Amino acid sequence: MSAAPLSSFPYRLVATDLDGTLLRPDETVSRRTRDALAAATAAGAAHIVVTGRSVPWTRHILDDLGYEGLAVCGQGAQVYHAGEHRLLTSLTLDRQLAGLALAKIEAEVGPLAIAASRDGLDGEVLIGPGYRVQEGPLPYVPYSDPAELWSAPLNKLYVQHPELDDDALASAAREAVGSLVDVVMAGPGIVELLPLGLSKATGLSLAARRLGVKAAETIAFGDMPNDIPMFAWAQHGVAMANAHDDLKAVAHEITASNEADGIAVVLEQLLAR
Repeated sequence: MSAAPLSSFPYRLVATDLDGTLLRPDETVSRRTRDALAAATAAGAAHIVVTGRSVPWTRHILDDLGYEGLAVCGQGAQVYHAGEHRLLTSLTLDRQLAGLALAKIEAEVGPLAIAASRDGLDGEVLIGPGYRVQEGPLPYVPYSDPAELWSAPLNKLYVQHPELDDDALASAAREAVGSLVDVVMAGPGIVELLPLGLSKATGLSLAARRLGVKAAETIAFGDMPNDIPMFAWAQHGVAMANAHDDLKAVAHEITASNEADGIAVVLEQLLAR
């Protein structure tokens, strides 16, 4: 695809979620989407990945894309420079507050299965007893002693319930924890506890400031409720056809699914103007 003149592309920043958005179900990025993103960057826009995954679970995808810019990881907790393999910012979850939040949630809904993302470039993901791990190549470390969970700084906790679905668990958790932590649903089977006030918008705004780009110059793509703050921050929010209904309700536009190159569909239309 030929690059469009700078004046024809209306955005200076293209922000894309990963899972369910940029990535197909097999965790690859199609040639069509790669070409559309390359054309957008040739037209003067920056592409920035904004994902719930922590850096260790994101880095291999960025490397495969030949991505050398900034990425927002860990639901906004981490701003990562892919070209330099360096963390620029990193926010951790207060472990005392997290423990209290877990106790309050379990008092309402019963025992939870718990996992945790440790802070840092090489932070491990710890998986506790009963936690259902999604199939795929992402590495994790099982733990059995609860003390291991709190032995190092964390970006976030993951919680699962044996009976409640994701929406019900997220709703019950929000009601139980009040103002201790934030609760987001980031994907199927993924309900997370985050530092209060943290969101993808937090990290994206920090990264955009470093790039000298404003919210009014940003188009964002996503598929899950954790993308809602990013859509609220950006000038234009595009939900995938496979997106959660809560995100579709606040989107400015709905495109094709991640399997059908929904990002490319929109970018190609913008580039052709």
